Amino acid sequence: MSRRRMQVFYSGRVQGVGFRYQARQVASGYEVTGVVRNLPDGRVELVAEGAFDELQEFRKAIRGSGLGPMIRDEQEHWTEPSGEYRGFEIVR
Repeated sequence: MSRRRMQVFYSGRVQGVGFRYQARQVASGYEVTGVVRNLPDGRVELVAEGAFDELQEFRKAIRGSGLGPMIRDEQEHWTEPSGEYRGFEIVR
């Protein structure tokens, strides 16, 4: 099974609405590790590592968790995993 690293930048009404906490909650249902953080420009950055299919399902589940209407745009980038994460956390 090929592991990948997915980085997604979310824009829209994604700060101050519980986005990071909901993303962490969704992550608990998937075999992914990584972080989610607010950025100074108003976007939210999510970095997750896991199996490619699992990451795609995780990303769909974030939209389906009630966060979808708050997301105006998603910029997705895929790279090789670093293995630096041990769980899925909110970074301040």
